[in-house]
Amino acid sequence: MLVQLSIRDIVLIDRLDLTFRDGLSVLTGETGAGKSILLDGFALALGGRGDGGLVRHGETQGQVSAVFDLPGDHGARKLAQAQEIDTDGDLILRRVQYADGRTRAFVNDQPVSVQTLRMIGAAIVEIHGQHDDRALTDPAQHRLILDGFAGLEAQAESVIAASETLKRARQALQAQRMRVEAARKEADFLRHAVAELGKLAPKPGEEEALAAQRQGMMQAEKVARDLIDAHEAVAGQGSPISALSAVLRRLERRAGQAPALIDPSLAALNTAIVALEEAGEALAAGMRAAEYDPREQERVEERLFALRGAARKYDVPVEGLVPLAQSMAADLSALDDSEISLGRLEEDLVRAEAAYVGLAGKLSAARQKAAAKLDAAVKAELPPLKLERARFITRIDSDETARGPEGFDRVEFWVETNPGTRPGPMMKVASGGELSRFMLALKVVLAERGSAPTLVFDEIDTGVGGAVADAIGERLARLAGKVQVISVTHAPQVAAKAAQHFLIAKSALPGDAASRTVTRVTGLEDEARREEIARMLAGASITEEARAAAGRLLEAAGVRG
Repeated sequence: MLVQLSIRDIVLIDRLDLTFRDGLSVLTGETGAGKSILLDGFALALGGRGDGGLVRHGETQGQVSAVFDLPGDHGARKLAQAQEIDTDGDLILRRVQYADGRTRAFVNDQPVSVQTLRMIGAAIVEIHGQHDDRALTDPAQHRLILDGFAGLEAQAESVIAASETLKRARQALQAQRMRVEAARKEADFLRHAVAELGKLAPKPGEEEALAAQRQGMMQAEKVARDLIDAHEAVAGQGSPISALSAVLRRLERRAGQAPALIDPSLAALNTAIVALEEAGEALAAGMRAAEYDPREQERVEERLFALRGAARKYDVPVEGLVPLAQSMAADLSALDDSEISLGRLEEDLVRAEAAYVGLAGKLSAARQKAAAKLDAAVKAELPPLKLERARFITRIDSDETARGPEGFDRVEFWVETNPGTRPGPMMKVASGGELSRFMLALKVVLAERGSAPTLVFDEIDTGVGGAVADAIGERLARLAGKVQVISVTHAPQVAAKAAQHFLIAKSALPGDAASRTVTRVTGLEDEARREEIARMLAGASITEEARAAAGRLLEAAGVRG
């Protein structure tokens, strides 16, 4: 419930602090006193549309704060907690309006978006009037209202869940159909690619190994040529060994004639010949070691080029050929599996649709029964509100081909204001005063099934009086037994039934009577309250008869005047 409303520098209100109690509170005052200003300020705190024109003349900003005392599990607290707002204690909604049109919103002094403030405010307060645009006159909300009245929320949630399951089944089937169709179109390509890559049989790391082998073979070929040239020089036809051997034999024949001269040369020649022979053997061994098969090099190069050609063809690195081959083989083998999977998904869709239709059908039947009960309950409230010839109709249009989360039904509140007239949507057919009374009757009925903790009625008694005004007051008071009700009223019969009465009036600021006017709100008790109700009865000139009538109204309402 609303505990406190504080307004600073909004239009004619310079400073206002109101404390509210539960039950029925009324705000009265002469036309133009500022009742609309107060409600506009309150709406601003609830996330209503901002306007720089709301800021009091001469000020740079205005501010409105609303303090609410709510149960710990109330939906508004959950909405705030979802925004990581500390909700211990009271819930305080605050809005700052700047003269340049900017606004700032806060919940428990934590900055929030205006959308968040509006969402939380809507969960706490409903404002109803002749130009109401909230749930009761919004056809988009009528289905939710009917479900709430009949306690069908759990069934509705089941239909929502079934609708989501059906939606996922459709999406899964559609996605699988697209995959199967794409696979069918690519089947020939896949078969060719899988066969080609299977024949090529690439191996992980094969390119690097082949490239290293090829490089080694190319180096070995160059070394072998040099070894051959060196062997030819040392041990081939151009080898000096033959010439040195011939010289050695001639000197050996002369060795006996002059050993001192020849023996050193013989030893050196022997050493040279041995060294050359050893060099020849080493070069021959090197040649044997450097031998390679040109055909093997050709095979390596062909394999390397084949791998790189396939990589270019399939636009992947050579190392990507192995996973590509695996992926394509899997896609090809999955084609048959996908056909089987497609059949399973079609069965899933049939089951999901059957489950949805069953739940939605039961919900639709329950709504039809609930609509009749709601119509009867509202009808019982209409005669005292001078709508005894009117009918309230919960119209349900069902389309069993629909598969939406709300079920088969479109729900809209219609009315027939007089017998023989054409029924139509409540917002279009009912006049302003009739609409207010229809909404009051509906709200009284719905309060049994839950409501926002604070309801505000803005002059819903306009244009009525006497017994009708008394009936409106009686229903507001009855409604206030379940939720907090705040009513702006011109009807003394309504004002007399309030547990709390505020008077709204304009006055001049002290010392500035010529130029500054402000709106003041005063809580009325006892004699002051009786005087205000007498004014509402008699007008500007309050008579003793009016005072007596006011006293009787208060006494009838159980209040001493």
